[in-house]
Amino acid sequence: MEFGWKIVVGTFVGFLGAALGSVGGVGGGGIFVPMLTLIIGFDPKSSTAISKCMIMGAAGSTVYYNLRLRHPTLEMPLIDYDLALLFQPMLMLGISIGVALNVMFADWMVTVLLIILFIGTSTKALIKGIETWKKETIMKKEAAKLEAEESKPADGAGQDYKLLPSGPGTLPEDEVSLLQNIYWKELSLLVYVWIGFLIVQIIKEYLPTCSIMYWIVNSLQIPIAASVTLFEAICLYKGTRVIASKGKEVTNWKIYQIIFYCSCGITAGMVGGLLGLGGGFILGPLFLELGIPPQVASATSTFAMVFSSSMSVVQYYLLNRFPIPYAAYFVLVATIAAFTGQHVVRKIIAVLGRASIIIFILALTIFISAISLGGVGIADMVEKLENEEYMGFENLCKLS
Repeated sequence: MEFGWKIVVGTFVGFLGAALGSVGGVGGGGIFVPMLTLIIGFDPKSSTAISKCMIMGAAGSTVYYNLRLRHPTLEMPLIDYDLALLFQPMLMLGISIGVALNVMFADWMVTVLLIILFIGTSTKALIKGIETWKKETIMKKEAAKLEAEESKPADGAGQDYKLLPSGPGTLPEDEVSLLQNIYWKELSLLVYVWIGFLIVQIIKEYLPTCSIMYWIVNSLQIPIAASVTLFEAICLYKGTRVIASKGKEVTNWKIYQIIFYCSCGITAGMVGGLLGLGGGFILGPLFLELGIPPQVASATSTFAMVFSSSMSVVQYYLLNRFPIPYAAYFVLVATIAAFTGQHVVRKIIAVLGRASIIIFILALTIFISAISLGGVGIADMVEKLENEEYMGFENLCKLS
């Protein structure tokens, strides 16, 4: 590995991508892949593999940072473990399906879908950010008005003022110890899904593609994912568990709501696997639409990405898909960038009192990814048209 202008420029772009991606909860793969391909000069497969390594580094750093933090308004961790339990197994199952679709779909189909989806989600996130900004403005005005009224002298001005039990003096702690903030039972269930999927993926590499045993082993992912999601779904239905980060909406869940959420998880995974980006670009905007606060949406989305990206990294390592020195260097860059991004944005939010900044960063990251990935895809499409190459569906069994 030799340092030159390409590495320097790639480091700068990768640093910005990881900082923005970690804050928005989308990872940054949409920026990493074009950077590794166009600037550093890796082939598409190596770029995707190193990108996954960078996402894992950035996500791991962000999760470590967030593990000590509490929910902005409720007495619970910033990461919503119940939300992760409902989505993560379905997300990983969807990613496996999406990867198979990626092999069959022509590149131009993936490019068109990517551009449409990313422009749509970035626009939706921007609108959500503007709505949240307006709500925050109203709340700040009301708070300022209330403070002004309280500061006016009254008949009892000489008496000592005491905070109400629900006042600012009893807000949840900002940080707590790491061990106190981790829900070990939920975490162990997510690790069980991760290990189960990883074992299936490793065994698949040693089986003839599309053989009977190949499909039997592949189908084992369904009961692994379904068992954990079903456990969480039953608990939500009975009311023994809640998605507490939604605030007051902690009533018993209806069956159709649970089915809808699970469907969203699988769809997010399928789209992420199809586009080769993981599920972060879909989960972040999805959580916001479900009414999850921006800080919690970003933290929980990144938490889910740690599992999916690390599984991909292990697979790529076993397949010897990436040069370790380059991967290690860019993982270090992404890790430092993610930690820096989280720290800086958290300070800005504390000063301005506006969590909507996270949503704007999310929208910006997705939009930049749409332009960069879309540009690379369109250039590749034009080249294939000029060379009159085949651009239809491929055979999964022949290419896998």
